[in-house]
Amino acid sequence: MRAHLPFFLALAASAALATGCSSGDAWSGPHPEPAAVGTLGPDFVDRAAPPAPEATITPRPGSWSEVHPSEDYRVVLLTAGDDRPTKALVKAVDDWADDEHVDLRTVVADSPTQYVSSVAEAMEMAPDLIVTAGNDLIDPLATVTPNHLDQPFLVVGAELAEPTENVTAVDWSGASFRGEGLGMSSTYDPASFTADRCAAAIRAGAAAVLSDLTGIVIWLDEG
Repeated sequence: MRAHLPFFLALAASAALATGCSSGDAWSGPHPEPAAVGTLGPDFVDRAAPPAPEATITPRPGSWSEVHPSEDYRVVLLTAGDDRPTKALVKAVDDWADDEHVDLRTVVADSPTQYVSSVAEAMEMAPDLIVTAGNDLIDPLATVTPNHLDQPFLVVGAELAEPTENVTAVDWSGASFRGEGLGMSSTYDPASFTADRCAAAIRAGAAAVLSDLTGIVIWLDEG
């Protein structure tokens, strides 16, 4: 069973979206539909037998490297926590955005009271994709994301226990947090959040979303 936040927090997110979270960072003007530039390698997933919702796939390392976002791809990085794994993920997303010329904005949730409202703030900006980094965001995401299926999310370094079709996650051995109700996995290892692993996570995850493979967990091999 998914761990849920108190009902009033879900209402707070809906209220924030209804009234508008005026961050001053919202994009405006015409914007083309995002698209993948390039295609996934044949060892990313079997296209003849696409993964079922909530399935876990283990693509061959590097099979995502030929997929890039189209011009002016709009991404919000939503982050919480100052632990070393979260910092490593944030740096990886920043580096990816620089390399791919992604239009990246960042929303930082500084305290637990801001987690749900920060998710709402990120959605209010209407990005092509919201990337999340930080275990503290998992329970708020589990509460909010099922009610906003038109907004794609990518969770790096963790996953939702019961993701909906709009939530894609990238995980590996050592990074398998799924919410407070389930407790921290015994295999959780902060040292596994290496620069190379975090870089692979954002690139593989973004490639999957751009290729319309969503609502799944992408498991990165040790290799």
